[in-house]
Formats: sequence, structure tokens, C-alpha cells
Amino acid sequence: MNDSEKTSATVKPQGVGARLRRKEDDRHLQGKGNFIGNMQMPGLQEVAFLRSPMAHARLRGITVDAQAQENVILRDAMDCADIFAPSTLPGYQNSSAPPLASGKVRLVGEAVAMAFGPTRAEAEDFTEMVEVDYEELPVYANMHEARQAQDNFVHDSWKNNVFVQLSSDVKFEQYAAKAQRTVSHRVSLSRQCMLPMEGKAVLAYWDHQADQLVVYCGSQIPHMHRTGFAQFLNLDQSRIRVISPDVGGAFGYKCVLHPEELCVAWLAKTYKKPFRYMEDRREHLIVGANTREHEYTLTGHIDNTGRLLALDAEITVDAGAYSVWPFTVGLEVGQALGNLPGPYRIQGYRCTTTGVATNKPGFMPYRGVARTGVCLAIEQLMDAIAREVGREPWEVRLDNLVRAADMPYVNVANKHYDGGDYPAGLRRALEMINVQDVRARQQSRKPGEPLLGIGVATYTEQSAHGTSVFAAWGTAVIPGFDQAMARISADGSLELSVGVHSHGQGMETSFAQIANEILGIDVSRVNLTHGDTGRTPFSTGTYASRSAVMSGGAVSKACKGLLPRLLQIGSHMLGVTMDEVELVDGQVRHGQRHVTVADIADAWYINPQKLPADVDPSGLEITVGYKPKVDTGSFTYASCAAVIALDPQTGIVRILDYAVVEDCGTILNPLIVEGQTMGGTAQGIGTALYEEMPYDDTAQPLASTLADYLMPGAPEVPNIRIEHTQTPSPNTEFGAKGMGEGGAIAPPAVLMSAINDALKGQNVLVTRTPMTPRRILQAMAQADLANADQDSGQGSVTANIQEVA
Repeated sequence: MNDSEKTSATVKPQGVGARLRRKEDDRHLQGKGNFIGNMQMPGLQEVAFLRSPMAHARLRGITVDAQAQENVILRDAMDCADIFAPSTLPGYQNSSAPPLASGKVRLVGEAVAMAFGPTRAEAEDFTEMVEVDYEELPVYANMHEARQAQDNFVHDSWKNNVFVQLSSDVKFEQYAAKAQRTVSHRVSLSRQCMLPMEGKAVLAYWDHQADQLVVYCGSQIPHMHRTGFAQFLNLDQSRIRVISPDVGGAFGYKCVLHPEELCVAWLAKTYKKPFRYMEDRREHLIVGANTREHEYTLTGHIDNTGRLLALDAEITVDAGAYSVWPFTVGLEVGQALGNLPGPYRIQGYRCTTTGVATNKPGFMPYRGVARTGVCLAIEQLMDAIAREVGREPWEVRLDNLVRAADMPYVNVANKHYDGGDYPAGLRRALEMINVQDVRARQQSRKPGEPLLGIGVATYTEQSAHGTSVFAAWGTAVIPGFDQAMARISADGSLELSVGVHSHGQGMETSFAQIANEILGIDVSRVNLTHGDTGRTPFSTGTYASRSAVMSGGAVSKACKGLLPRLLQIGSHMLGVTMDEVELVDGQVRHGQRHVTVADIADAWYINPQKLPADVDPSGLEITVGYKPKVDTGSFTYASCAAVIALDPQTGIVRILDYAVVEDCGTILNPLIVEGQTMGGTAQGIGTALYEEMPYDDTAQPLASTLADYLMPGAPEVPNIRIEHTQTPSPNTEFGAKGMGEGGAIAPPAVLMSAINDALKGQNVLVTRTPMTPRRILQAMAQADLANADQDSGQGSVTANIQEVA
């Protein structure tokens, strides 16, 4: 811990920094959560979708059996617009995603028709009464085939299959010319799903009393969902209310407008009855396979010690068939371009990033947006540099990391790092795994024992980035101020209202802690309203690790705005001036005398004769807007280190040790931070070792059940050891930084490095996730062949798993 971290003696029992259990856990542990799947309404109709079995085909005709015509809807019957996600990025090619397929289908699982009935089973029966005549078109199952296409593009009006291509060149030639060596490396990530416990979930009905469309939606962005519904249904926003109840996980999957959500909202608007759709697991695996698929080709221009002077990179993203609203494919492409240099002091940078359209589900933001890929790429390049110059991988990293003395630091991609000690974090992570002991164990390994490997990685997580950043990415909605409402109730409790929404972040607890820090009101008496556009101030929502900084900052400002009002009334009730009192533990005190916040609330609401004549007529309620002083984001960072054991006979990898040293500024609640880190790390382990959605040559998904799509379970997730440092951001309330995505960023990089370290004596280089036993064994077999060829003078030594299926 560094000098800036609060000691336990200075942390209030319930304030910022207190290790409180989450308030919201109690209802979930008792099965009392309020999820869309639990809701019941008179006359509720369940919705099912008929989905395309083909990846790319024209619709020559659709026939609906007479028995089903009243219960089946096709696209031409819907008076709503296609979901259109514009972007101002130069050269960007726009796509429109129809709520139901129109003209042609562009991926397996695209919805062609929808049906409704009293039960899901009956609705599915109606979809079986629909016949579709498909005319097969050329299929683009991977980004390389798609880029080479000359006609029959994914979108007929396009000039090629490229959504957008971005590039950057910052003094590259100048610093590349100073290099003494070059090192090249390729690495890639396979496509995967997000797999929240609850998939897409939406229930919509018409509120005749309010004359409003009410949409219950499992959403991270209820206010933006309302914006989208209004735009594509051609309704005023005042006639739409979006309510997001408890959400069973999201990870980015629920921060876009899905076609199924628009369909259900249209049904409720049109028929004035309640309708619900719940995505099943097979649908999610087929239509939700939409993230992580990146390829990187990197060349580092270095000196003889391994200092990276200039970086040349080409990044390709398999963006799928549609650009999602509101963030578009440009978000992933822009994040990859801007975050590849990561925590390193690179002076020259040249990079081209391309988002390619294929016949797969549209790419969505997933926990860590692009940064999991860029961390993997730059860390593997660091390993390649270490091999080139004959040094330990962490020695090269320590020489290249941004130093504490350089902070605040603006890097070659114009990222504003607001503070921290990156090298110290890496050194501590190495100490935690006892790196020298592991090296000694590797040297003393006996035949037949598992191979040991060490992996390290350091990453930066850009969190709570705002207006200027999203405007540069050209997204349809640009975040600005977040607002919060704070109101003292008549009994002295506190009501908070914010526009972000929780899907597991613990906001009901952490926001209450912020309020307690300022007003001293017991956390149990602080109630948070969120997820309801009819009851909360506007926010673009929960994504990009922004909620604690943005809405948490607004809560802080609102509570600070109430403070002088409480002091004015309290001091009057005590018969002294405001300068003579202070608010401590929910009491306005003057010496041994005090009045409580509840006493003050009683005076305002019930006994106004006790109020001063010049009392602020705004009362005990306030709404404020907030954004940080610098809107380019606050930068969390962490260093991670792992020790793995690899069985050379089976290719199975066991994680023996995993250490995290993280710095997310001032910690609001260590328990919540650690929970986020552990959950994210588990997801990152999935990316690294297990999760993959493979496709055949016709873009048919090959893992449509959890028997084929593997995820890590409790036995596969090690005991994750976490240490904290705290370098408060100078730009945010309390110095807080976001960190919700951090745990998921590093594991692929750490574990790939560890596996390659274990295999280094066998001249095997793994460069693709997931690193399954089959892939590892195939790579080892390739290496054996390569070694045999070299012995006979026919080939090279290193086997590259990049081409292994």
C-alpha cells in the first residue's frame, strides 16, 4: 500500500473505504430478487422467434399457415424503423439491423418472424407453421475471406466488407530509425459469448392511465434504451417509460438495443397488451457470439537492451454483420487503436485497425472493450522482445513501463494517465508469486513432472471517459453530465436517485457509503432508486467502468449540496450560528448539544415553525449534474502474475497461483472491488483457456449448448490473491477511478505468457486463445516435426499455433 491509502483508523465505519457487505445481497440470497422472468400480468403473451438456419441468403418468400396468421408477425407488418447506428468516423459504412429480417439474412440465428401465445411453447409452435424460401449467397465465415470479397457483400450497398478503418502515426519513422533491432509477433483471440446468467429479457405493455408504453428491460442503459425505442418506434420519449429491475448480469451485452427488444416494444405499442421475451441459452450462444475476435500483427523497433522505441501494428476485428446501436463497431476499433500502447513508454507509434463485416452476430462491447486484446498483444510482444535480447520478461517490462516520476503522463496515443507507480505494482506481483523460487523449481523439475510456467502482465483501464472521447469515436449517443437527486425524507432517511443501473456492481451499497461519508446517515437508512426513466434523472448508463466515478460523483455533489441547508436549520434550532456547528454522524453538533438529521427533517416537513426565517426554500432536496475535471477518463491499472502447471502428456493447464496488484484510486468499498476483480478474472480465464464459438466454412456456429461451449467452473478458478494500492485521481470526487472491467483484461495475457514460459524448452509458441489442451498438444506435435526437419536441414524450429484449428 502506498502513502496515499487511507489507514483503517481514518476510514469511517460506513463511509468511503469501509469493507461493508452489499445491502442488495440479502434479497438475492433469499430468492427475493425482482427479475423480468418472475413477473406476471393478466393476459401476458410470450414471444418466440423463428431464426434463420443460413448465414447469408435472400428471402425469396415467407408463407404462414392459416392457423398461425393472427399470431405470427413478419417484417412488412411492422411500422417501425430498422435499428440504425450512425457514426461520424471517416469512411464508416453504416448498417441497418431490421428487427425482423427484410430482404435477406446475414447470420445464422437472425430473427425472420416472431410469434406470440399464452405460453412460450405455444408461441414456438406457431413459428413451426412458417415456411421460408431461402436463396443461398456467398458466406463470409472469417474476416480474411470477407476482406477479399469483390461482390455479394454483407450489405449490398457497400463498396466492400469493411465497416471502418482507423489509423494513427505518431513520430513512428523518427523513432523507428533509432532502433537497433526489430521483433515481430502475431497473436489472436477467438470469438466468444458473454453468457450472463440472465440473457436478453424484455416485457412491455401499454399503460392506459399514463398513455405510455412501459418497457421492462434487462438493461444497463435504461435512459438510452428509451431514446432508442422512441427513435425507432416513432414515439415521443415522454410516451415511453423504461424500467430495468434486477438484472442477472450484463457485461456489455445489455448496453445496446437488441432487435428482439424493439420487436416486443412494437407488439405492446400496437396491440396494447403485455408481451414478454426471454432469451434461452441456445439462442444466446448462437446470436450472442459476438465479442473478442481480434487479430494482431506487431513489430517492435527496439534497442539492444529491449527498450521499445517504436511500435508498428495492424489490428483486425471480426465485427460480424451489424453495427450495434448506439456504440457501433467504431467503439471496438477505436479502443483497440487508442489503448494498444498500454502502460509502456513508447515514443513512436503507427497502427491501422480495421473492423470487417462477416456473417456472424454483430460485435458488442464486452467487459474490457478491446483492452483484453490489446493487453494480450502488447504483453506477448514484450515476451518476444525478452526472447530476442535474452532477458527475463519482467526485466524488459520494468525498463519499458511508465515510471512514477513521469506521472501525470500523456502517452503516444494521447491517453492521460493521472497517476500511479506501474513498476512498483509489477515488482510486488512478482514478489507475491515468489518468482525466484518458481525459477528454481523449473530448473529442478524431474522427468514426468508437470512443466511450470510464469506469466506477468500490466494493463491500464480507461474508465469513466466522457464527451470528448466518445465524440471522437463518433457514437450515436455521447455521454455528458450524470445527475443525481438526493432528498432527506420526513423521518431523516435519505433517498438517492441516479440514472445508471446496477447489474452486480453493488451500487446500492457504495453510493450509500458516499452519502454516509458526507452526511453521516446510516447506510441502512439510505435508499437508492435506479433503473427507471420515470423516477430518475438522465444518464447514458452503466458501461466503461463509469458508474462510481460519474453517478457516484453526482451523489457526492448532491450530498454536499444538502450539507449547508442542514447546517443552517440545525444551527438555528440550537440557537447558534452556522460557523459554530458541524455535522458529525448524522447530527448537527454544538459542543455537547445536538439535533439529528431526523429532527431537522421534522422541522422542514412537519413543524416548519422551527425553521429560520431565511431558510433556503429549495428544502431538503437537490438534483445536481457532475462530470470529472478531465473527461478523457481516469486510469486504473494493475499488474498480475501467475504460475501454471502444464501436463505435457495431456496439454491440461492448472493455475497454481494468481496474484493481482491493483490501483483504482480511492477505494469506495474493498469488498466490492475484490469481488469485481475475482469475477472479472474468472471471465478472463474463460477467454484464455476455455471459451470459444467456432464456425464452419458456412458460418454455422458449432457450439450451441454448454456441452460444447466450455466455461470455467469453481475448480478451474484459483484462489486469487489481491493487494491494493491507492493513488487518488486528482480529477474525480474522492479520487475514485472505475475498475469494473479490470479483472477480465489481464488473464489471457498472463496465462499465454505462462504457458509459453512452460513450453520454452520445447520451442513451442502459443499465440491464439483459448489455449485448450488440444491446441497445446497440436502445437507441441508441430514443434517436434519442426525440430526433426531442422535436424535434417529442412525447416525452422518454432511452431506457431496461429494456424492450428
